[in-house]
Amino acid sequence: MAGMAVAQRMTAEQFKAAFPEDTHPHVQLIAGEVVVNQPGFLHQQIATRLLVALNIWTDAEPGRGVAVMPLNIVLDDENVYAPDILWYPKARAPSHDDRPPYPVPDLAVEVRSPSTWRYDVGVKRQVYEDHGLRELWLVDTDAGSVLVFRRPEPAAARFDVSLELEGGEALASPLLPGFALELAELFAR
Repeated sequence: MAGMAVAQRMTAEQFKAAFPEDTHPHVQLIAGEVVVNQPGFLHQQIATRLLVALNIWTDAEPGRGVAVMPLNIVLDDENVYAPDILWYPKARAPSHDDRPPYPVPDLAVEVRSPSTWRYDVGVKRQVYEDHGLRELWLVDTDAGSVLVFRRPEPAAARFDVSLELEGGEALASPLLPGFALELAELFAR
């Protein structure tokens, strides 16, 4: 299914009322527009590989936080995103009893869908940056690469590191000491 933007504009409050998280997992509010997207097989396969790798890393030692599948995070009155993968450090991780909306994670991962990639590399990247996301991974399934945007510290005003990882490189982060995933493994078909 291609992504679809709904013509009528909404606020975050209207969005939360119209689309409860547990009934519409592939709906986001982007710049006031409702965007519906059903991910394809390749998208889900890549997201699953990355989530499994992150969960193996988090489970290997206590205190490494938690990686989860999409949860609604309200960034402002016009933006409610559900990143494909979210990682929270242990001290900031939502509890099992917490209800949406959830806090902005330290790491958000967006995996390319043909209909939503323009949002991921455009307005969503900018809004994530404006709202304090520490690190963003944009996984480009077409190019077999990962765009990485990060801040050196939580208080930094902007993403000051931008990387494009491809080929024989590994995906790693200062937020995740000891985590590394070879891109060849991530994109294996």
